[in-house]
Amino acid sequence: MRCVFHHFCRVDFFLTFGFGLTWLLLLPTIGCSDGRPDRLAVSGQVLIDGEPLTHGFIRFVPEVGRQAAARLDEEGRFTLSTYEKHDGVTPGIFKIEVDGSEEISAKKRKWHAPKKYFRYSTSDLTQSITEPTDSLVINLTWDGGEPFVERLR
Repeated sequence: MRCVFHHFCRVDFFLTFGFGLTWLLLLPTIGCSDGRPDRLAVSGQVLIDGEPLTHGFIRFVPEVGRQAAARLDEEGRFTLSTYEKHDGVTPGIFKIEVDGSEEISAKKRKWHAPKKYFRYSTSDLTQSITEPTDSLVINLTWDGGEPFVERLR
């Protein structure tokens, strides 16, 4: 038997109401993901011969994907960023570069860490990141060397 007031029929009303309520509840969640890979918060400190490296940058370079980087503060501390400030890194294994240089003038650069750490191909530094951490320590060494000033061309 057909309902006389079709639009107000109980079955139609609850189907329409239920469908509308479902969309109302789901709509705010659409588009909430930034579409980027999951990231883990990573921060730590860079030490050279046991002392904080107070100038430079650190970069975590994955085999595939986007690198993460951070500026070192006056205590050698860093918080990695991949897409946005302090958003962390994607899980994985990384080769590490540390640029421990400081521009003194247009023709001079002071190196507070050996140049070998500047490129991951020569730094021999790697790190596996599988969980968030705020206590990662990256240890560098001068191997008997010391900070120096490089003249640029």
